[in-house]
Amino acid sequence: MTTRSVLFARGFRPFFLLAGAFGCALPLVWVAILAGWVTPPRAWMPIWWHAHEMLFGFVAAAIAGFLLTAVPVWTGGRASSGGRLAAVVALWIAGRLAMLDGELLPRGVAAAVDLAFLPTLAAVLAPGLIAARQPRNYGFVPVLIALFAANLMFHLDALGHFEGGARRGLRLAVDLVMLLLVVIGGRIVPTFTANALRREGTEPGLRSWPWVERLTVPAVVAVALADGVAPRSVASGLAAAVAALLLAVRVAGWQGHRVLRDSLLWSLHLGYAWVPVGLACLAASDLIGWPTPTSALHALTAGAFGTMILAVMSRVPLGHTGRPFTAIPGIAVAYALVTAGALLRSVGSVAWPAYAFPVTALAGLLWAAAFGVFTVLYAPILTAPRVDGRAG
Repeated sequence: MTTRSVLFARGFRPFFLLAGAFGCALPLVWVAILAGWVTPPRAWMPIWWHAHEMLFGFVAAAIAGFLLTAVPVWTGGRASSGGRLAAVVALWIAGRLAMLDGELLPRGVAAAVDLAFLPTLAAVLAPGLIAARQPRNYGFVPVLIALFAANLMFHLDALGHFEGGARRGLRLAVDLVMLLLVVIGGRIVPTFTANALRREGTEPGLRSWPWVERLTVPAVVAVALADGVAPRSVASGLAAAVAALLLAVRVAGWQGHRVLRDSLLWSLHLGYAWVPVGLACLAASDLIGWPTPTSALHALTAGAFGTMILAVMSRVPLGHTGRPFTAIPGIAVAYALVTAGALLRSVGSVAWPAYAFPVTALAGLLWAAAFGVFTVLYAPILTAPRVDGRAG
């Protein structure tokens, strides 16, 4: 098999590689922009461009890699591969090139190029999800379409057709990604944990409470609704507080302390635990004004999104390339770096406001280093055939 045919054998291969490289490069570019070393894109406010590319570039690539790999497993359908997968990847790359400047192409054209990726991804996934007739999986396509709508709001603002659309669209995207993380993490973290404990010959003993499981996803949806209708208000603060409490109870029942010897597992628990922490920070920010909204939001984005994405991207390729679920030497360093970067970005500017730029820069460098380590360690795995000789 050629490197190209291997790379496009399954969705996780190109998209996790792109997410790792982009997750390393984008914080470095942002630090350079803040330092005045690089001219920011001219078509958008620099902070909006940074947030957009983290969400619709980095996070979207990770989501695509996971769903294109997991959905065929869940549904028993055929996985996208070859030219079809390459076309979806090309759309993601085209979107990133279109967003590099915003004035190399007419703004409307740049927007159309960037907007094409998410509905295409939804269209690729939808037939398998519908054919499998599994209602629990139907929600992924509407969430992808809602993410497209959030991106559309961003671009309509940039084109002068929707004042305030960028801020609203970006915040909606954060809430939608959080919803995906809560749903997907709620499936894989306890399942992987229970399986690992059984392999060790011990009773998993994981606990769940039906009322918590029934209320968790509606509570996260309520956060998104409150953020859309009454952002930074008592209502949004209370919604975030309730969701944080429910998720904290959920995480506590998963017995994460029993898998501390397995970095592939404790990293998943850590990533999921960042969600209630981030929501608690947002609740405190909305209700009492501390910490700052930016710091609170980064607990959710740099903390939960960054850690969970890194944890998933370092686990999924092992099983899908025929390797044992044994941590690659050095990957724990990446987990430590992303955690340190998220902590520093979340609390550093609050704790040391006089050193806002050095703190932000160091946090960005740590976060970038985490995904740089991942990319170096996993590029050989993502571009090599399965070790067991099977397709994929």
